[in-house]
Amino acid sequence: MRAKEWRMTRSQSERPRKAGDPGVSTDPFDQDSFSSVIERNIEVLHRKWKEEERQASLQERIADVVTAFSGSMVFVYLHLAIVISWVLANLGWLPLVPQFDPTFVILATVASVEAIFLSTFVLISQNIAARNAERRSELDLQTNLLSEHEITKLLSLTLEIARHLGIDKAGDASLSELEQHVAPEKVLDQISEKQRSDMPSE
Repeated sequence: MRAKEWRMTRSQSERPRKAGDPGVSTDPFDQDSFSSVIERNIEVLHRKWKEEERQASLQERIADVVTAFSGSMVFVYLHLAIVISWVLANLGWLPLVPQFDPTFVILATVASVEAIFLSTFVLISQNIAARNAERRSELDLQTNLLSEHEITKLLSLTLEIARHLGIDKAGDASLSELEQHVAPEKVLDQISEKQRSDMPSE
């Protein structure tokens, strides 16, 4: 049912670019037509990611900004200048600046607190990235399952045509096996069983 709704949504979104419209080629092998499909897919996905960014909460946006800044060379240069100035001032090498942290305890404390907050921001950004990656993996999985379903249907139709024409290859046992739909839960069970068998026994 979900695949049918997805297909209806996809066909509706592509309806403005149907054959016969200006600028749309009727040749399925036309390179310009193929390029327009790619451009449309890129545009749709780009617009989707932008929409997700706009829907992000204020905390998530702050975490992304802080993480992006802390991972830049500007952040490195800024901290390098601050630390060098701090050390020179508290060593007494800057006559115009009094020694405010001669034991560098304050510097160590500030650096530790900053490291705690930065690591927290990085973890928040990683959690957001992991959720986005999981959603995109789900999209890939659903697309692959739909493609497998379509290929299986096409294979069944092709075999029916081959049997009707009396082609010998239509009776190949391997083709009959390929006609069966792939059950993803069974594949996952086999993968898990294989992983458990490969684990060294204690």
